[in-house]
Amino acid sequence: MTTETVAGASPQTARLIRFFETMTMDELPRLGEIYADDCRFKDPFHEVHGVEAVRRIYAHMYRALHEPRFRVVRSFEQGRECMLVWEFLFAFRRAPRQPQVVKGCSHLVLAGDGRIQAHRDYWDAAEELYEKLPGLGALMRWIKRRARA
Repeated sequence: MTTETVAGASPQTARLIRFFETMTMDELPRLGEIYADDCRFKDPFHEVHGVEAVRRIYAHMYRALHEPRFRVVRSFEQGRECMLVWEFLFAFRRAPRQPQVVKGCSHLVLAGDGRIQAHRDYWDAAEELYEKLPGLGALMRWIKRRARA
């Protein structure tokens, strides 16, 4: 069975979507209900093993950013794998009135008990993040223009 929209997600996937969309710093102690103890997590900045390491990544996100949250816009699933297409909304702490959006997706492989065994995030750090930073953003945009020339 393949599901193509969040509205039609299986109960298992809908549970994960709800967790990610409503996750706060206060929810991090519950991460063991969502991730398997020996899970693997990878994104453009991290590659870790174990639910405690994943918890540290999310805790850092909440400390470093102003009001970070995920909005899942689409989901696909087949068997024990699903793909969540999301928007990550946040602001930099030094500019809390300037909202930012990073678009990406997560490939999740679920363990037999429905918890996440493997989580890999795909998003373009250069375009979605570095280009938005003062100083570095101008350099990244210049490099991009030069590469297209």
